Amino acid sequence: MEELNETGPATVPRPASTVIVLRGGARDLEVLLVQRSPRARFMPGVWVFPGGAVDPGESDEAAAVRELREEATIDADPGALVPFSRWITPAEVRIRFDTRFYVTALPPGASPAVDGCECVALDWFAPQRALDAHACGELLLVFPTIKHLEQLSAFDSADTVLDHARRSEVRPVQPRVVRTGEHARIVLPGDPDD
Repeated sequence: MEELNETGPATVPRPASTVIVLRGGARDLEVLLVQRSPRARFMPGVWVFPGGAVDPGESDEAAAVRELREEATIDADPGALVPFSRWITPAEVRIRFDTRFYVTALPPGASPAVDGCECVALDWFAPQRALDAHACGELLLVFPTIKHLEQLSAFDSADTVLDHARRSEVRPVQPRVVRTGEHARIVLPGDPDD
């Protein structure tokens, strides 16, 4: 878990954008994950959807397109991004983001690649395969990625994910930290421990 804010007021979340790139059309569903550098200050070695902070004066969509280009060399059309979710880091965590997640189909002819600096590897995963790899210790994932993969595993194709996203209203999700003695864990609103 990220470093907790033990004293003082909650940190104001920084705007961020993330892109869940899909492939498979009407027949299959795979998502693109990139691995952050093991030397990164924030979430070293973690496998994530491409994304990052929104720069001052930049729209959420423009940030999503820029981050996708920087982290996976994919040029996406902002108009092809479909809002999927919005997650706000728990108030108890020191480094906080207000992240808008978008889904989009892999553009025709695009060939993802990493720069070897910020991101050191990438791969395509069926959502359940990524979750299984995480469960057996082969893939390092964080809570928001796990929860998105769990949600995506209910769909049978990339097209059905996009159709669902186009029809859905995005509402902010803000998990919170539950402490039990010296242990802390993250729960979603509505979970039994919430």
